[in-house]
Amino acid sequence: MGAPISGVAYPVETRHPGWPAKLGPLRVPAGILAVRPVRLRDAGDWSRVRLRDREHLEMWEPTGIGPWPDRNAFWSWPSQWLALRGLARRGQCLPFTITVDGRFAGQITVGNVIRASLRSAWIGYWVSSDIVRGGVATGAVALVTDHVFDFGGLHRLEATVRPENTPSLRVLGKAGYRQEGLFERYLDVAGGWRDHFCYAITKEETGDGLVSRLVAKGLAERV
Repeated sequence: MGAPISGVAYPVETRHPGWPAKLGPLRVPAGILAVRPVRLRDAGDWSRVRLRDREHLEMWEPTGIGPWPDRNAFWSWPSQWLALRGLARRGQCLPFTITVDGRFAGQITVGNVIRASLRSAWIGYWVSSDIVRGGVATGAVALVTDHVFDFGGLHRLEATVRPENTPSLRVLGKAGYRQEGLFERYLDVAGGWRDHFCYAITKEETGDGLVSRLVAKGLAERV
């Protein structure tokens, strides 16, 4: 059963609409952006980027068990991939890899999917340090948001970001998300309980789609 909300337990639906799927491509300043399901063979690229970008990533991500080098080693990816794929097959998660010019560039995940009358989830993402400010995260958020609303059967997405994470706040704002409020001491990040802004969007707010908005603003181009 799902988590009880207002005294009602929402059942977990076993179908998995919207996953697997390939999204894009879009041309953004950093290159040709695409989104695809996570793969077992992502292990080498995933570990290489994560280990190199520790300083870029660790301060924004939930505190994990064990040291960063162990959690992000090549051999730790298969178990993570299996867990993500299992959740995706149960309709509880949509885990994707971000690529730029065909190369691994990060991850974007829709998680904690609750269906029934809520049809809500969170969205989270990270990108390689060598492509920040290249429109990659914004384009990936737009692609995935449009996809889960049009094909994933969801109605609302939310993202939580530390107030100090200015680049990520800009990503969500450019993609079309709005700030709803502040969650105090919301998540254990970098060894402490950190405040997070909550950003959200519902299907009714997307109009012709977030990707179409980026294209109209000249921030992306369909390929």
